[in-house]
Amino acid sequence: MTVAALVIHLARATARKPHVERLKAELPLPVTIVDAVDAAKLSEAELFAPYARRLHGPTYFLSMTKAEIACFLSHRRAWQTILDRDLDAALILEDDAGPTEGFKPALDLALAHIGKQGFIRFPIPRSVEAGEEIAVSGRAKLIKPRTIGLGMVAQLVSREAAQKLLKATERFDRPIDVVLQMPWVTGVFARSIVPSVVAEISADLGGTTLHRKGEPALAKLRREILRPLYRGRIALRSRFFTREPA
Repeated sequence: MTVAALVIHLARATARKPHVERLKAELPLPVTIVDAVDAAKLSEAELFAPYARRLHGPTYFLSMTKAEIACFLSHRRAWQTILDRDLDAALILEDDAGPTEGFKPALDLALAHIGKQGFIRFPIPRSVEAGEEIAVSGRAKLIKPRTIGLGMVAQLVSREAAQKLLKATERFDRPIDVVLQMPWVTGVFARSIVPSVVAEISADLGGTTLHRKGEPALAKLRREILRPLYRGRIALRSRFFTREPA
């Protein structure tokens, strides 16, 4: 099986370059840097071309920011790299991913099952997930989460899953991790490795670009009210959506 690590990195994020070099040196797979899409280098027409408000149900409660769209396009670029390089699978990491103790055996467990499962997430510690156990190796467990968690810091993606995701997300209406919670849209059923073996260390690398800076107080309040309602709808839909491939 041909597998590589793809690290999504924004070229002008120079504060993250030393960490990217550490990932290249320490990851147990050959590493390729995938240039992240830079929202600052695209016109609004180019950046917003794939974005379509209220495309899928349940309706997402926020408009996407430029940074969220660029992040989505960057992951699509990584999925396309899997196809272009004819990889069987790739470990895709954002450049603020920090593998922790136990990452290598957890990755081995994921690699052993990626052919059948297709998309296996490595959630960060604050993304608490639970569900049916598929396989166990030492402390690492591969589970079918009852509701797929948020975050795209690290995931193992098969070529077949990459093909499905590229086709399903030619247009999109919400952030990439939120779309991955919707297998009725993508046709991809994400699995997760628990407990967490990857940390998100953006705070140590100059901060994240995905926060909604300068958001009015009323908009923040509206977001905090609507978020749990939306998550409840996703959880309910996930519970009853069971049309998985054999």
